[in-house]
Amino acid sequence: MSNASIGVLRRSVAPLELFFDLVFVFAIGQLAEHLLAELSWRGVAETAVMLIAVLSTWALTSFDATFLDVKQARTRRLVLVVMGLGLFMNAQIPHAFADRPWAFVIPLVAILLLTDLVAAVSAPTPFLRHHYRRVTAWAAVSVPLWLIGAAMDHGPRLAWWVVAAAVDMTGVWLAHPLPRDVLSSRELVFDADHMVERIRLFIILQLGETVLTIGTAISAAPVQAATVTTGLGVFVALVCLCASYFRGGEDILARHVASAADRLLPVRHAVSGQYSTLAGLVALAVGAELSISHPTGHGSARVGLLLFGGAILYIVTQAWWYYTSTRQAWGARIVACLACAVAGVAAVWLPPLVSVLLLDAILLTLVAVLGRVHQEVLRAMDAGDNPRPRPLAP
Repeated sequence: MSNASIGVLRRSVAPLELFFDLVFVFAIGQLAEHLLAELSWRGVAETAVMLIAVLSTWALTSFDATFLDVKQARTRRLVLVVMGLGLFMNAQIPHAFADRPWAFVIPLVAILLLTDLVAAVSAPTPFLRHHYRRVTAWAAVSVPLWLIGAAMDHGPRLAWWVVAAAVDMTGVWLAHPLPRDVLSSRELVFDADHMVERIRLFIILQLGETVLTIGTAISAAPVQAATVTTGLGVFVALVCLCASYFRGGEDILARHVASAADRLLPVRHAVSGQYSTLAGLVALAVGAELSISHPTGHGSARVGLLLFGGAILYIVTQAWWYYTSTRQAWGARIVACLACAVAGVAAVWLPPLVSVLLLDAILLTLVAVLGRVHQEVLRAMDAGDNPRPRPLAP
């Protein structure tokens, strides 16, 4: 089978793939729980390490399901096994840096090795099999670091796992290059439309799981005017974050990928952006929990960093992707990030309820502006006036 025969026909997202994604968005609540319990810079680092582990396994398996065709029985079995391992791994997130490091690391390592080795053996072309041998070489570096970290005490464990997570994330970002052996994605015909839809659905599921996490915080809080207003304000913020992409932004992504000479590259960028997107939603969820529990309390740097920092991570990721791909629709997002940064500083002196309402004002303005900007970009694409930019990254 030639490279050109892979991915010619667009495949719809299978129910199994959506079911698989649910297992991994479950991690949002777990990560938020860990960060809320360890609200310190070390807790931030621990949460980031586990978030990278979750997203790296999701990315590797999602690419496998696309390259190897999830309609194949062997690929479906792989996805089901990874789902089971991922469910157990994600359930251990609150305990990974306490008394259950092995319960977190063993399924993680099993997923890394399983997805890499299966694809290295069963990929349909020599080109893909060679690529997955590169992926396996990267796993051979990170896996010992994860295992050594699990064997360490709580203190040094973080350092080992930081390096392991950095290896895994860098591999996903750069498509696992080796010296003088780099993936040339132009040589690979890829079912990019399928992965665009996967990313679209994954973002919706991330937002949905964040709603559930915040809903739990609302349920635990007393029914008072300030609490209800804060909870509704956080919900409005999430709706705005959703609309910032789904009011025309997703169409820009789909059209750009469809017209790109290298269709894999913008998809790789979009997958890489999921790390900061998920981090932003976790931070926002924790900031929301703090705000809902004490809506009229004193302002704090923590609330400012989590609420506005979470929104910045989410929005700046979009700005980066639109800039590196279309050179359009990124300026308004950067302005919104600057406004959030100023508001985050002001949050030190503002009650959490006021900070939430201030965040809503910024995001509602951003959505109104982006609604117009996205339509202008889409009209330019329809007219053929949108130049195809040179990518900033290989």
